[in-house]
Amino acid sequence: MSQKTVLLAEDDASIRLIVNQTLVSAGYAVRATSSPDALERWVRNGEGDVIVTDVYLTDTPIFELLPSFKLVRPDLPIIVMSGQNTILTAASAAEHGVFDYLPKPFDIDQLSDLVARALKSSTQPKPALRGPDSASETAEGRLVGRSDPMQNVYRIISRVMNTDLTVLIEGESGTGKEIAARSIHELGKQNTGRFYSLELAAMATDQVNRELFGQGDLNGLAYQSDATIYLDEIGDLSPEAQTQLVKLMREDGSARIIASTRQPLSTLVDQGIFREDLYYRINVVRIDMPPLRSRKADIPELVHTFLARAERRGLPGKGIDGAAMDLLMAYDWPGNVRELENLIFRLTALSPDPTIKQRDIERELRSESLKELDNDEGLEAKIETLLHRFVMADLLKGSDDGSRIYQNVLEQVERPLIRLALSVTSGNKLKTAALLGVNRNTLRARMSTLGLNND
Repeated sequence: MSQKTVLLAEDDASIRLIVNQTLVSAGYAVRATSSPDALERWVRNGEGDVIVTDVYLTDTPIFELLPSFKLVRPDLPIIVMSGQNTILTAASAAEHGVFDYLPKPFDIDQLSDLVARALKSSTQPKPALRGPDSASETAEGRLVGRSDPMQNVYRIISRVMNTDLTVLIEGESGTGKEIAARSIHELGKQNTGRFYSLELAAMATDQVNRELFGQGDLNGLAYQSDATIYLDEIGDLSPEAQTQLVKLMREDGSARIIASTRQPLSTLVDQGIFREDLYYRINVVRIDMPPLRSRKADIPELVHTFLARAERRGLPGKGIDGAAMDLLMAYDWPGNVRELENLIFRLTALSPDPTIKQRDIERELRSESLKELDNDEGLEAKIETLLHRFVMADLLKGSDDGSRIYQNVLEQVERPLIRLALSVTSGNKLKTAALLGVNRNTLRARMSTLGLNND
């Protein structure tokens, strides 16, 4: 078998060297360049068996060259790498018929595996008739974030947006499930119809039936074959509506269904609340929307996006200082992206200063925490609920000599408490000790015991 040649185009010399060495070690011949002109010349001369290229070799994105590549070499697989890891990058890659999109930074073994699979592939996706609207990069309802958890979301969206597959989006409230659904609809070349969003939890059963399935001689939204229907909290669908939806999804010509749920639908099936056959029809492709606490690296980009969005809506233009951003990064955001957006909008509207400061964040977060304790069951009750969930099983096993249940629980409460206090004082241990009401030496000793000295 003849040796396969990889055409590598990357403007970063260090990345180019590492990728080159890895692919050579894997048994490939490699031609490497930082010039889009050289890459285009190789392709037109019929050289190479697969392309591995960065999106930006110059100011011109590689996507502008791909149509000409596809014209002369329609079966040449192309792998696109990018540090500009937005949903539109993944979408553009899919729209231009690339084999796959690899966000930076990436595992080098992952790239080798991708090259091997690209070379084995005998058929490639067809080029799209149109690319995504560049104006949507600044649209109000776009997904924001370049973290690894969001890259998984973007990759799945780019795979399904040009299909009519049913999609189930699972995730906590406020994670952006509807925005993901709209992205699938708006970025897809086939989705020329309207997008309808039904908030099932806020609708009466007869209203849901009327909207979805129609009344009398009038057909409902579900019968519009070119439409996309987003069913928010599909777990709240009545048994009658579940039965009708199963029947509808067996037929051709019905609308595309994208559903979401804040709790795993499989759990509702186990509880007998949701039909198992409908679950399997809905769960064709699943997207797990990550909570904000698991993608905190996206917080600065989200904050600046919301500040710009607030200004476009007529609110005063604001900046944010470093200490305030640090505090936002330390917070766990139980309300996810929606909570962060509301906080930024509130501070933009109410703060008299041109820059949002740490004290502004502290005031708002403290106010929200106190409000929650006043209006809800209180901290102690919530802790008891968590203990039932995480500790009860250990307690029921019986107590062995040397059990550390008590000590483990105390440490797991104490560690995040000290972290939170340190974030408020920007790491000042003297202020942190005073804030917590403990001796400075006691704080240092506990930080050492809890392994917090390197945080």
